[in-house]
Amino acid sequence: MSNRQETDKAIATVWRVEQARLIAGLTRLVRDISLAEELAQDALMAALKHWPETGVPRNPGAWLMQAGKRKAIDYFRHRKMAAGKLEEVGRIMEDEVPDAETAIHDSMDDDVGDDLLRLIFTSCHPILPAESRVALTLRLIGGLTTEEIARAFLANDTTIGQRIVRAKRTIADAGVPYEVPRGEERAERLQSVLGVLYLIFNEGYSATAGEDWMRPQLCEEAMRMGRILARLMPDEPEVHGLLALMEIQHSRVNARTNAKGEPILLPDQNRALWDQLMIRRGLAGLDRVNALNGVAGPYALQAAIAACHARARRAGDTDWRRIASLYAVLVEIMPSPVVELNRAVAVSMAEGPAAALPLVESIHAGGMLENYHLLYGVRGDLLRKLERHTEANLDFLKAAELTRNEREKAYLLGRAAEVAA
Repeated sequence: MSNRQETDKAIATVWRVEQARLIAGLTRLVRDISLAEELAQDALMAALKHWPETGVPRNPGAWLMQAGKRKAIDYFRHRKMAAGKLEEVGRIMEDEVPDAETAIHDSMDDDVGDDLLRLIFTSCHPILPAESRVALTLRLIGGLTTEEIARAFLANDTTIGQRIVRAKRTIADAGVPYEVPRGEERAERLQSVLGVLYLIFNEGYSATAGEDWMRPQLCEEAMRMGRILARLMPDEPEVHGLLALMEIQHSRVNARTNAKGEPILLPDQNRALWDQLMIRRGLAGLDRVNALNGVAGPYALQAAIAACHARARRAGDTDWRRIASLYAVLVEIMPSPVVELNRAVAVSMAEGPAAALPLVESIHAGGMLENYHLLYGVRGDLLRKLERHTEANLDFLKAAELTRNEREKAYLLGRAAEVAA
């Protein structure tokens, strides 16, 4: 590999690591996300021009930040913007990074960390529709390109690009402050942030549509952003709860499909393939939640449920009664028919299908999950265990009809054929 290729590879790695921090710092400076992205790109182009000749600097992040701030000064100077803005940009640049090559990175960590936290809360603002929050978060914090986001969510590039542009315009037009809110508003906004991260993770864990059962890249991006949030908000138990949940869930990734990419359900998985290091990290995160007295949070409870599976060496060792009791607590603090359905599954494993079927029938009668394929999949499985094969066949067929994931559809049709036989 030539020196130029090695440098280009190093720049790509640095960019991947520093992109979100750079955009966050520049957004604080210019108060405009779109402009900050442009300035960050300009800084990258400057690196591509200079680093092959001078070598990668000892502190590449600080170098890029300095370059971005110089580009900001040029931007305002060339457009003859208000002298006050130009003076402010210059002062911040001078105060924060007097010399990019010799600047001590640690001295910038607090400011950049705060900037990144502000950017996370801004990109997940409740003023945006959920799909726009996801797209903008993946773009700004995850560093994914529009094409990568579109591919992950099976949308076209134009649709995703429009969502991102509209999201940034909405934030600018509404005058959303670039800040981390305080008090009750912060708690409410944090739920939005955590909800976006978990939505991204879940789309990777069980893809809603397409040919693939999983999209691990999305899981990894959600966990990476969760770790950023945990570092920036170390005393928030639900942040650690969500990260623990994602890590324990993701530990099973190598056991969830066979060589053909077909799904393998939890009881049938080869647990020797589970990632024990990731499980230990998740369990350590739960310990952190306990230390912060946050065990009653919804993500912490879900992580505790996942931990019950992770601790069981064999499927038969799973403490289903504890899982059912945890779901009972979860449904009290987070009422949801989906949580009720999960509780019914746990009850079926702890007490048998006959005890769980009335719970599922009650959920079905409520009508909120009428078009939710997993409702029919769960009921079909309970009916199969009760040897009511004709009814089970119809439910598996209904579930297959409702799912948009081709792998899942094939699996459900196989279950339908199995009980029909």
